[in-house]
Amino acid sequence: MKEKTKIFIIVAVFIFFYFIPFSNYGMPQVILESLLMAQDYARQHVLLCLIPAFFIAGAIANFISQENVIKYFGAGANKFLSYTVASVSGTILAVCSCTVLPLFAGIYKSGAGIGPATAFLYSGPAINVLAIILTARVLGFELGLARAIGAIIFSVVIGLSMHFIFIKDEKKRSVNANQNLTIGKVEQEDKPLWQTTFYFAIMIGILIFANWGKDESFKIWQTIYNFKWFITGILLIILSWIVIKWFKKEERIQWVKSSWGFAEQILPLLLGGVLVAGFLLGRPGSEALIPKIWIENLVGGNSIWSNLFASVVGALMYFATLTEIPILQGLLGAGMGKGPALALLLAGPALSLPNMLVIRSIMGTKKTLVFISLVVVMATFSGMLFGNFF
Repeated sequence: MKEKTKIFIIVAVFIFFYFIPFSNYGMPQVILESLLMAQDYARQHVLLCLIPAFFIAGAIANFISQENVIKYFGAGANKFLSYTVASVSGTILAVCSCTVLPLFAGIYKSGAGIGPATAFLYSGPAINVLAIILTARVLGFELGLARAIGAIIFSVVIGLSMHFIFIKDEKKRSVNANQNLTIGKVEQEDKPLWQTTFYFAIMIGILIFANWGKDESFKIWQTIYNFKWFITGILLIILSWIVIKWFKKEERIQWVKSSWGFAEQILPLLLGGVLVAGFLLGRPGSEALIPKIWIENLVGGNSIWSNLFASVVGALMYFATLTEIPILQGLLGAGMGKGPALALLLAGPALSLPNMLVIRSIMGTKKTLVFISLVVVMATFSGMLFGNFF
């Protein structure tokens, strides 16, 4: 299939889900929930979250030296430095489990080791400063603190576990990466470090401010929200100037091609995953194939099964940024135990069914299953431990 045809199909599908008023047509509730969840995703995440993330991923693939990626995040990199940076990335990138995927794909395909890459993959959506603050305010200080500490520990432990479990594969991959450092790269002049840093800071700034959420309880936060589009517009102007002045035409073309490559790989899998997740579990506050009462009845108390069930449901369900908090508020009011609540908080934002499908396409079935298992098992036992104290 030609690239123009693929682009046309993806744009047409996006427009379909963005504009069609599905609620006006009589259809079974489970199908309606599936379509409406895909519509919510198209309206809330594609334009402002995923497209900037795709361009950042494309830039990582083209304008960050593969030698430096391997040096700082490869299998033989300084563990303290690489895991520290990866584990706190979520404090900068307030993204959901799907928006982090292009960024993960960018650093992983550029030569980052499986350990730092998966630490980043987990921490990106899990260590969201506003989400942790709101968790503490809405669900209680203990849950907020446990979520913050747990997310940081999880990212490091999961990353190190993935590194040691797949250490033989990583050594082979590291050798192959060193032998193919220049394959697929555009010949370009080395740019000063400050230019590259500034370029990426501007793109990350666009991603952050375009998705800045409203919160009237924090004056500074709300002030930034009121000026978010002004700030985003200024950053877009600066980025346009940088792209024109600092990069050659060939570099710009390769950047767009790489960004499209990530979009082509990720978007269809995300759409399929979102449709299935909506069909099974519905949108936040709605009901689909699996009745909410089943979930509420299964997550009471603090047994291993209630914590495991909360972890698995959290891992499968798609949570847009911050939506897990009102959902858990309702579940806690319906009798959910605090242990399962923490288990869902630690598994949910970092994983989802759409997220799993894309991860598999990037690092394979075996590594994806191990990553998912680590998240679910650790969340389960963390919930049990927390539930015993609170």
